[in-house]
This record gives sequence, C-alpha cells and structure tokens, in this order.
Amino acid sequence: MNSLAKKRRRFILVSLIIPVFLLVAFVVFPAFDLIRMSFTNWDGYSPESDFIGLGNYISMFQNADLWQSLKNNAVYFVVHLCMIPIELAFAVLLVSKLRAAKFYKSMVFMPYIINGVAIAYAFSYFFSPINGAFDAILDLLHLGMLSQNWLSDPKIVNFVLAFVSLWRFSGYHVILFMAALQSLPQDVQEAARVDGANSWQMFKYIQIPAIMLMVDFILFDNIRGALQVFDIPFVITGGGPGYASSTFTLYTIKTAFTFSNFGLASTMAVAIMAMIVIIYVVQNKIIHGIVLKGGDK
Repeated sequence: MNSLAKKRRRFILVSLIIPVFLLVAFVVFPAFDLIRMSFTNWDGYSPESDFIGLGNYISMFQNADLWQSLKNNAVYFVVHLCMIPIELAFAVLLVSKLRAAKFYKSMVFMPYIINGVAIAYAFSYFFSPINGAFDAILDLLHLGMLSQNWLSDPKIVNFVLAFVSLWRFSGYHVILFMAALQSLPQDVQEAARVDGANSWQMFKYIQIPAIMLMVDFILFDNIRGALQVFDIPFVITGGGPGYASSTFTLYTIKTAFTFSNFGLASTMAVAIMAMIVIIYVVQNKIIHGIVLKGGDK
C-alpha cells in the first residue's frame, strides 16, 4: 500500500507538470507583466517605456468616458442577475416530467452555440430603424406607436443590447442548472416526498442548498461576462452613439489600439480583474447570507 501510494503520488505530480507550466506561462506571468506595464507609459510599439508610478491609475479614475462605460456594464450585470432566478426556475421545470422536454432543452441551448458575431449582426438588422423586423412585428400587432430608435437612443440602447446578451447566454445557464439538479441523489428527494415535502419545500430545502456550488459559478460567470462584454456592443453599435453603449472592455481595447496607450489600457485590465474579485466576494457573502437565513426559518 505504501508503494502504491508513492506511485499514485508520483503519477499525480507528473500529470500536473504540463498544466502548471501552461498556467504559469500563459496566466501568471502575463498577469504580473500586465501589472508591471500598468505603471508605464508604453505606447505598444516603442522598445522602451518610462515608469510613471500611479499616473495611469489617476488618469483612469478621472476619465468620465470610462465611468460611463462602466455604468453601461452595470446594465448587463443587473439584467442578467435578475434573470438568474428565472433561469433556475426554468431548469427545475425542464428536469421535471415535462412533455417535449428534450425539444425545449435543444431550443434553449441553441443560441449559445451560435457564433457571437453572427448573433450581433442578426440583431443589428432585427432592430434596424430601416425595415427592421422588430418594428415590422410591432406594426403587425398594431403597436407601431411603440417603435423607437432602438440602437441610437442613449436611454434604451444598453437595455436592448443586454436583451441580446440574455438571448444568447440564458440557455447556457439553464443547461448548467439542469446538470446540477440532475446530479442530486434521487433517494434523498424521494425520501423528502415520502415525508410529505411539497415542490416548494423540495426546491428551498433540498435542491437549492445542494446546487449552491453551481449557483456560485453562475454568479461569478455573470460578473465576469458583464465586465468583459465586447462583441455585442462592438458589432451592433460600435459603442455609440458617442460612448452611450461603450463597455469597459471596448474602451480598454480602444485605448490600446486606437490611442496607442498600452500603459493605460493595462491599468484598465488590472482594474477589471480587481473588480471581478471584489464584486464576487461581496455578492457571494450576500447570497450565502440570504440562503442561510432562509434555511434557518
């Protein structure tokens, strides 16, 4: 047994060599280099750069357009966050004995496997003010008075883009919730039913606590996705009008490749990583606090 344990330990160590090397080479080292670059004024092509300390961080906090972009990211975050309970409820419905459940599963997941750029182009025509399909549908339903400049009105453009993002990613979350729900031990659920637990009690006291790890992952994915959203606003509106639909990532890329300020862009990238971690930690404590209080009642 001692020899077997040594061989098993040696096998695990050898198996980890390549993954750890790739992690260090393509994640850890670039992250430290990104932090180093955030303290310089590198323009992206010069062989040398000057150390400017906290200059980029000060400029970032004083940039009004960047704050506007971050507010736009908040729209995606809030809209997706409000949708997560609905996605979970839909997953619970699909894992139950629902007629044509397989068809619904396929339809729900289909948008996620379609290329994001293709989806963005399709919806840019769908909401087009010139022969757009959405306005045509409203006219067909005699609701033409509701027609708007869907992609050029600063008040609604981010909600329209967030809807496109919902259409694409909600099915992915539903499938993840379904996978977690289907992995629950059936004997525990059957015992609860024998004891007289109704559907709501099963959901609240058995299913939710058992899939909290998946809930945590989806909440983290929501934060990451909301702060890093790029393809949908880039293709549909280009961040316009002005910076009305620009996002943090879109503005970061524009800073690097349009304004040739890779130092400031690196600072923004570091800020994104920090915000993802901070928001996730705060959100995780709030969600777990709510769940624990609900379980004590």
